[in-house]
Amino acid sequence: MKIFLYALLLPALLLFDPYPLYAQEVIAFRSAQSQHDEIGIPGFPRPRDNLTRARARTELGALYFQSGNWIVALEELTLAISADPTFAPAYGLRGLVLFQVNENESAEQDFRRALRLNENDPETNNNFGWFLCQTGRAAESLRYFQRAIRNPMYRTPESALLNLGACYLRIGELDLAEENIRRGLRLAPGNPSGLFHLANIHYERGNYAAAQQQLIEVVRDNVPNAETLWLFWRVERKLNNRAAADSLLTQLRRKYPDSREYQEFLKGNFE
Repeated sequence: MKIFLYALLLPALLLFDPYPLYAQEVIAFRSAQSQHDEIGIPGFPRPRDNLTRARARTELGALYFQSGNWIVALEELTLAISADPTFAPAYGLRGLVLFQVNENESAEQDFRRALRLNENDPETNNNFGWFLCQTGRAAESLRYFQRAIRNPMYRTPESALLNLGACYLRIGELDLAEENIRRGLRLAPGNPSGLFHLANIHYERGNYAAAQQQLIEVVRDNVPNAETLWLFWRVERKLNNRAAADSLLTQLRRKYPDSREYQEFLKGNFE
């Protein structure tokens, strides 16, 4: 989802839950259980109608998701759906949680169900677009970001703009990528995701000094992840700044030895 998951509906951790296979068992168990039990949240009055129950469970699931407790988040969101199977936000958020635990097939089903219930919901369109982009379908993702951006009720259009730019970058459309990322940065100045992707665009164009300046801004106020260190190392290498490159590589090796980026270094795949 990486500092660059800023653009999703909720701030999420990046480490996958160590027990992703439990996700479907949890959903099946909670769905069956809720057919026999009334929904109530300890410490809160029992809601009187199904929509209120679904909303309360979804809000609780969102809190668990934000805290990184994804299995319990799945439980709460499944209870929300059992309370009101037409409550689209519960499906959209459960799709996001399932994506985080690498249950991509189920995640896609939930995203699509949420959009069938409310096809213009900007958060769901943004999140589903990011899901598609991250799972190798960047070209397919673009229309979902664009739909989110067109919605005048969208409170954070910069999220979809930055994601749209990042996914244009993935398919090599550098001009469109830069246009949308800059639009996003006008709404969210200094956003590390946007600055990183601008650096990537500069790198792809061979403007290594400009890429270096963008990356300096990224790491000034943010702890660099493996992706940032990898790009920064390649930029310094192109600029023949050996000492800076060695320092960045040391950080990558020490902090992220199992990352895809460090494995690419070991293979000699620098581009």
